[in-house]
Amino acid sequence: MHDVIKRISDNICERSHQSRSIYLKRMDDAVTHGVNRQKLGCSNLAHAMAPMCHSDKESLAGMIQPNIAIVTAYNDMLSAHEPFKLYPALIKRTLMDAGATGQVAGGVPAMCDGVTQSQPGMELSLFSRDNIAMGTAIALSHNVYDGAMYLGVCDKIVPGLLIGALAFGHLPALFVPAGPMPSGISNAEKSKIRQEFAQGLVSEEALLKAEAASYHSSGTCTFFGTANSNQMLLEMMGLQLPNSSFVNANTPLREALTQHAAKTILTMTEAHGHYKPISSIIDERSFVNAIVGLMATGGSSNHTIHLIAMARAAGIELNWNDFDAISKVTPLMCRMYPNGQADVNHFRDAGGMSVVIAQLLDAGLVHDDVETVVGKGLENYIVEPSISDSSFGFDIGPRLSRDTSVISSHLKPFSNEGGLKLLEGNIGRGVIKTSALKEELFDMEAEAIVFDSQEALQSAFKNGELERDFIAVVRYQGPKANGMPELHGLMPPLGVLQDRGFKVAIVTDGRMSGASGKVVSAIHIVPEAADGGILSKIVTGDRIRLDIHNGNMTLLVAEEILQKRESEFVNLTHNHHGFGRELFATIRQAVSNAEEGASIFDIVGKERG
Repeated sequence: MHDVIKRISDNICERSHQSRSIYLKRMDDAVTHGVNRQKLGCSNLAHAMAPMCHSDKESLAGMIQPNIAIVTAYNDMLSAHEPFKLYPALIKRTLMDAGATGQVAGGVPAMCDGVTQSQPGMELSLFSRDNIAMGTAIALSHNVYDGAMYLGVCDKIVPGLLIGALAFGHLPALFVPAGPMPSGISNAEKSKIRQEFAQGLVSEEALLKAEAASYHSSGTCTFFGTANSNQMLLEMMGLQLPNSSFVNANTPLREALTQHAAKTILTMTEAHGHYKPISSIIDERSFVNAIVGLMATGGSSNHTIHLIAMARAAGIELNWNDFDAISKVTPLMCRMYPNGQADVNHFRDAGGMSVVIAQLLDAGLVHDDVETVVGKGLENYIVEPSISDSSFGFDIGPRLSRDTSVISSHLKPFSNEGGLKLLEGNIGRGVIKTSALKEELFDMEAEAIVFDSQEALQSAFKNGELERDFIAVVRYQGPKANGMPELHGLMPPLGVLQDRGFKVAIVTDGRMSGASGKVVSAIHIVPEAADGGILSKIVTGDRIRLDIHNGNMTLLVAEEILQKRESEFVNLTHNHHGFGRELFATIRQAVSNAEEGASIFDIVGKERG
C-alpha cells in the first residue's frame, strides 16, 4: 500500500471514529433477523401486497423469501434514464424465477443538467440531490424490503440515491446502470461548433444539428462528465457489477447484466445465507478508493462536493485536503473528453474499469481488502462481462490497455498527478480541475472583472468588452445564494477568448459542468460571497494571482484595504422565485458550504456535538 494513501486512510478513520461508531450502531440496531415484513401487522401487510399476483402474495405471506425494493429514477426525458422503463418488469421476473419477489418501492426525481444548463431550473439541480435522498427514504420507509436495487445514472441522482441507501444501511444494496448511448459526432467537432456559435459564425440551426448528432439516442451522454464519473465511482466502491458501467444501453449484454444484478442482490440477503448490508460494504477505504479513481480518470469536479456528502451519510468525514493529497500521488491515466477526444465507449473498448483498477492495484494506490457486491477484494473487478449463445458470464479482464491513447498505465501516465487540486489563499478555499489544462496555464496573474451572474459575462463578451487578459470573478453563485448552479454557459465565450490568445480564468463560488476543464476555473470557493466571503469585496481592477502548481489563490490587495472595504450587497430575490425556486427557500437557508457537501443533512453531527 502506498504510504501516502495509507496515511490519508488512517487520518480519515481517526477523524471519523466517533461519527462512524454512531452510524454503525444505528445500522446494527435496525437489523431484523428473518424478513423485515415480519414486523408488520396483517392490515399493513395486506396493503403492501394488495396489487401483487397470487403467487407473489403467497411468497410475501410465507415470511421466508426476500422481497427486493426497486427505487427508480426513471423518466423518459433523460436519455440516460429512459432505458429504465423496462427494468422493473425484467428484475421482478428474474426475482420470481428465483422464488423471490420485487416491488417498485418508489420513484425519485431526476432532472437533466444538460437541459437546464444556463436556465433558471439549473438552480434546483444541486438541491435535487438531497431531495432524492429523502425520496429514497420515503420509498424504503414501508419496511417490507430485504434489499434494494437502485436505478440511477446521472449527476445528482446517484449521490442522492446513495445517501438514501446509506440511511437504510442495514439493507443490502446494489446499483444498476443503464449504459451509454453509442458514440455520436466527435467531441472536438461539437466543441468547435459551440464556439463558432458563441462568435456568431454559425446559425442556431447548425448548432442544434450538431448537438442532436451528439446527444442522439437513449443512454448516458458519452463524455466523461459527472454522470459517467458516478458510474466509475460506484465500481471503485464495489456497489455495481464489475466493469458493467459502460456497456451500451438496450443491448442483450446490458439486459443480461440487469438480470445478473437481480440474482446478485438475492445472494446478499440473510435468506440466502450471506447477509451483506451496504453498511458492511462502505467504509473509509471505499471512499479513499473512490477519490483515487476520480483522480486517475480525470473525473468530474462536482464530486469534491458529492463524495463529501455521501461519506457523511455513512458517518465518514472527508475534506478537500484529502482530495488534494490523494491527487498529488495518483497518476492521471485516462484521456476522455474534456481532457481528451475519446468518449466512454472508447474507454470501454480500451479495457475500461478492468484496466484502471488493475493498474491502481499494481501501484498500491487503492485498498484491495474491501467488501463488494460480488465478494471480498477489488481484484473481483478485473473482469469483462460477456454473452455468448445466450450464456452470460465474466471473463478475465485486461490489466493492460488495448489503446494507450485512452488509458495509459501507472508507469507511463498522462500526468504524474491526478485531475484535481486544492487552491487556498486570502480569497478562501476552492478546487480546480487540472486534467484538461495546458501547462502554460498553471501560473497566471491578471486584473479581475467582477460579474454577479453568468449572463452578465456573456453580455460583456457579445459587446466586445472582454478582448484582453482578465480573471472573471463570478460571485453570488454558491449554495446559499442561488443553489450553486453549474456555469456551463461561460465555457464557449471564454474558450473563444483563450483561443484568440488572451489569458483568461474564472474564480467563482459556483460550479462548473463535469464536462468543463479547458479554461482555468477556480470553483466552489468557500466562504461564498453570500456568506460574507472575500469574493464579495473584490472589485473590478483588483489583481489576482493563480499559482496552480503550488495551490495558491491570492487577491493582490493589501489586508488593511480589504478590512476597510464593505461587502457589496447583491439583491438575489430574482433568483428566489419562479421555476419552483420559492419552494427551496428553507434549503438555501440551511445548506452547508461546498466543502461540507452543500447539504442540508447533519446525519450524526448533532448527536456527536
